[in-house]
Order: sequence, then structure tokens, then C-alpha cells
Amino acid sequence: MKKINRRDFLRSSVAGLGSFFVLPAVDQRSEEQKGDRRKGPRKFAYRTLGKTGIRLPVITMGVMNSDNPNLIRAALDAGMVHLDTAHGYMRGKNEEVIGGVIKERPRDSFVLATKVYLPRDESTGLYKEAATQDFFLSRLDISLKRLGLDHVDILYHHNVWKRESALYEPVLKAMEKAKKEGKARFLGITTHRNEPEVIHAAVDSKFYEVILTSYNFRQKHHAEMKQAIGTAAQAGLGIVGMKAIGGTHLVSKGKEKIDARAALKWVLQDPNVHTIIAGFTTFDELELDLSIMEAPSLTPGEKSHLQRMQLSAGLYCQGCGECLQSCPQKLPIPDLMRGYMYLYGYRNLGEAQDVVLSLTLPHQVCQDCGSCSVKCASGFDVSARIRDVVRLREVPPEYLSA
Repeated sequence: MKKINRRDFLRSSVAGLGSFFVLPAVDQRSEEQKGDRRKGPRKFAYRTLGKTGIRLPVITMGVMNSDNPNLIRAALDAGMVHLDTAHGYMRGKNEEVIGGVIKERPRDSFVLATKVYLPRDESTGLYKEAATQDFFLSRLDISLKRLGLDHVDILYHHNVWKRESALYEPVLKAMEKAKKEGKARFLGITTHRNEPEVIHAAVDSKFYEVILTSYNFRQKHHAEMKQAIGTAAQAGLGIVGMKAIGGTHLVSKGKEKIDARAALKWVLQDPNVHTIIAGFTTFDELELDLSIMEAPSLTPGEKSHLQRMQLSAGLYCQGCGECLQSCPQKLPIPDLMRGYMYLYGYRNLGEAQDVVLSLTLPHQVCQDCGSCSVKCASGFDVSARIRDVVRLREVPPEYLSA
């Protein structure tokens, strides 16, 4: 089958899947023409990443959704020196694109983080037998080869939501070995749900040096999050925020869209957050993030806006797990909602499909229950969103190649 690029595919339609492909694609050629504006260092706020001593601007680049090398270069040129990626992003292409950019630059001019994810039972969050020390280290070696580096600055144990997994011995041994061999300067952990438990586990371990966590104004447990982050920062861990915009919004008529500027500023009001990973994909979004770092204080209007947005469902799944017991099919609903957010919030079909395909799902999903018994704490129409996103199983992966 002939491969087509993602942009062309988004403009096409496949029988039964047409709604996926009305998502607007970025015209990369016109975006690249913006790369020349406002080059050079900018004056913005810096914070120190805990005891690592790494000094970073308060917003840095999450590269997950971007395959535009000119955008990455522009971010680095502007002083956004930290790049965040992962072994699995864009099925490996993300690391390759970054590798092509950073090979032109001195090694001490950027801070690079990548992440390794291990096979787990999605219903329990616990690791499978295949999640071994060798598995982890082999993935790291592949990532280093793609990046063209002999080491990363931060190596993350990726997407953990159970204390037992945070302390999983084969991973700790693998990471310790990687650091001892000079393949990683600092060791971290990432968490998208049940974050306070994972953060406290990271502190208790006295092993991790950096925590990358979801943190945004939409979280119903944001007071608990603030306390956990404060405890970790007090212990000397570097704190990196993600999902700061709270999943963005579905674009629908008459709906107010989340103001990204206000959402990012909200996170920066917590001095224990040392930097935010912002997943921008356009030069306009880069410029927005740079401007926030020059004036990070929330205005009264922005505060009012965020209060209104807290009342709407949006796309951000809290990961609270309250839905799991009421689902007759015992579906991994938080993971499916994360895939839905990647699809409609990030416009990243590949990452959304990877999430869906990683889950053990029945052949028939949300079709035999009649009325759905699941009640979502965030007000999502759970069954409709699941039926929508699981259709990605029908799309050949080669259609989604960049």
C-alpha cells in the first residue's frame, strides 16, 4: 500500500471515518516562512530544576506533536533550550527529527529529555512480565541512536499511575545502570493520572530527581496536587508541568475556547513548578509562549475566564477512575479519553491510535449496553467518545505516517 503523508490524509475521507479528517492540518510551508521573525534571545523568567541545578526558562518545548525542524530550531534560537520527547512519539520519528536539528549545535547548548514506556496491564497500572531491565535499556539505546547522542540530560520512567510501578525494581535498576554508564545525567518519572500518589512515591524513593506531571486549572484535585508538588520541591526534586491547558476544547459553535495564555500562566503562579512543557506546533504558538514568559502574571480577566472554563467538560480527563467500576465491559476509560484528547485536542492521529492499539479491547465496544451506565465526573458523554475514538483501529497505520 502506498504511504501518504499525514497532512494529505487529514484532507481525505475514509468510508465510516470521515469525521476524523475534518481536523485542520497545519500548512507547514507557510509556517516555515514565519521562522525568521524575532530571532535572538528574549528576556524571560528562569527557574532552577531542583537539585539538578539546571536553569531553564519557565516554558519549554514539548516536541511530541511537531515534526517541523524549523520550528524546533526557532525555539532553540529564541532561548527555549529544553526539548522534551519520548521513545514512542511519532513511532520514533520525533526523536529522529530532533536528532537532525541538534547535531548542528554544541551539546551544552540544549537540555534533552526522553522517556521510556514499559508493557503494563492497563486495568491495574502494574507491569507485565515483559517489563524488564533489558527491555528498558534496549529502548533507551534506540532513542540515543535516533537522537545522535551518547546521553540525555533527563531520562524518564514514563506514564506511571501506581505507586508499585513507580518503585518497580527492574526499572530502577535499568535507570541506575544508564546513569552509571553516562547515558543519562538525571533520572525522572512522568505521570498523567493519580498524580499525587506517584509524586509521593517518587519522593519516598529517594531515587528520582525530576517529576514531570499533569498540572492544570481543570484538575478537581488541584489543591492536593499543589501540596504534593510542594512536598517534592521541598525535597529537592525538579518539577516539570504538562497538560497545562487542560486538554484544550472541542471546536464547536457558540463555545468559548480555553485561553492558552491564561492556562499556562495559572500553572506558573506556583513557584514550585520549575518549567512547563508546552506542546506547540506553530510559530504563532511559539510566539505566544515566549510572550507569556515576559509577562507571566494573571490578569483579572484571565482569572474570570479560567473560572468559567472550569465549569465546562472540555477534553481533559481527570483520571480519577470513578467510571471504571460502573462499566460492564471494564473498559480502560481514562486511557481511551486520553486517546480522544490526542485526537481532537492535539490533532495527533498517530499518538491517539497508538494509545488505542496499546489497550486490550473487545471486538465490540460500547455497542451492546443499551443506555450507558457510566457517569463521568467531568461530564463527558463517555460511550459516544469511546465509539468515536476506537474507530482508529480500522485505520491502517501507514496512512498516519508523516
